[in-house]
Amino acid sequence: MGDITVRRVLILLLLAIGPTPEGGFLRTDMNYLDASRRPGGNHDEYEHSVRAEISRAMVSLYKEQFGRGPTKARTDFAGPDAIVCTLENSLTQAEQALAEMGEHQRLRDTRLYFQHASEEKFRGVVEHILGRKVRAFVSGIDTVEDVSSEMFYLEPAE
Repeated sequence: MGDITVRRVLILLLLAIGPTPEGGFLRTDMNYLDASRRPGGNHDEYEHSVRAEISRAMVSLYKEQFGRGPTKARTDFAGPDAIVCTLENSLTQAEQALAEMGEHQRLRDTRLYFQHASEEKFRGVVEHILGRKVRAFVSGIDTVEDVSSEMFYLEPAE
């Protein structure tokens, strides 16, 4: 597929997923979003839009990487330079079977291997949406509760 076709498909997928549930977040600095990217309006609306956009992009990446996207996704700022994406119910049927067999470490190892192999895609999504460089990426999964987290540490805003 051409580059334009891939973009169109990605946009359609992101639109089809819809917004994530609203919720609270930790915030220590009101200026942690790149002001040049803010569409000249309400800070809270912009922040919610950015968080929803990151959540939709993470769901899309999970679908691409694992063949199934999470049914719940939420992104929150944890201070001015950190983002936490929480994704729930993302295990495939095969992964669920591994968990039922008690193969939690094998499942974690497999998931983390795929996360590491596609780390640049995960970093790139956040960097593109926020217009800020990701300096560190940490991924984890609780295979009992089927909850994953993607943590992005950003370079300090200028």
